[in-house]
Amino acid sequence: MDHSSHYIHCLGRELHYTEWGSAHSELVIAWHGLARTGRDMDELARHLAGRYRVICPDTLGRGLSQWSPAPASEYCLDFYVRQAQALVDQLGLDQFHWVGTSMGGAIGTLAAAGPLRGRIRRLVLNDNGPQLAPAAIDRIRSYAGSPAAFATVGELEQYFRQVYLPYGWLSDAQWRRLTESSLRRLPDGRVTPHYDPAMVQQFVNYPQDYDLWAAWDSLSLPVLCLRGESSDLLLPETAEAMRQRGPCAAVVTIAGCGHAPALNVPEQLGLVERFLNGGA
Repeated sequence: MDHSSHYIHCLGRELHYTEWGSAHSELVIAWHGLARTGRDMDELARHLAGRYRVICPDTLGRGLSQWSPAPASEYCLDFYVRQAQALVDQLGLDQFHWVGTSMGGAIGTLAAAGPLRGRIRRLVLNDNGPQLAPAAIDRIRSYAGSPAAFATVGELEQYFRQVYLPYGWLSDAQWRRLTESSLRRLPDGRVTPHYDPAMVQQFVNYPQDYDLWAAWDSLSLPVLCLRGESSDLLLPETAEAMRQRGPCAAVVTIAGCGHAPALNVPEQLGLVERFLNGGA
């Protein structure tokens, strides 16, 4: 099953999203991580599209979505959440599940605790929680804030294979699609990851943006957390606290992965599908 590509204006900015399974009434919003695009959700969306309509947005400043002309005020979780609300309102989506990788999980957490409370039925957090390890944030900032550029697409793919090694196993075809769906060409002809480097200003202008315990403790919906076995972002003690506090998440450790599982192999796809279908 293939996808369709769409553009929509949310709070005065153009967002891009892909849509899968458009004939279905049950809905899933699948939101990507910090420096990635909605195409990271292709495997999951294709898997779910037999039952669900799946919407996979590109966050502002990523992929085919507009870059913000006001990065200091718009590259932050509050603005992303408000854009998410505008997106689902304009599409006429009443209730839906939410699957979020890393930053996409934080957006889902805040939305479920705030403007989309009661509309998000089930929440899947892919290697994300209400407290993130500072060392891992520094690591992500180190490569995301100054994106590498290469003369060839092949070199960029090798770079992605190194930087995203913690994703776990990807086939050669999946690595190639990840590369081709998340690159842009610079004026000098080189290729680089397809996002606005200014989006890392979030960590300077909003240093507490990812401290989400207050929002977490207010949640009452079912939550599944997938934690990469060697994740340096979502630490074991945080995952354990997520079991005990707030919505008391079901936490599953994904072997052979760090930050963050790629949601591309049968075990991971099955875990998400069973949870969305009402399983524990």
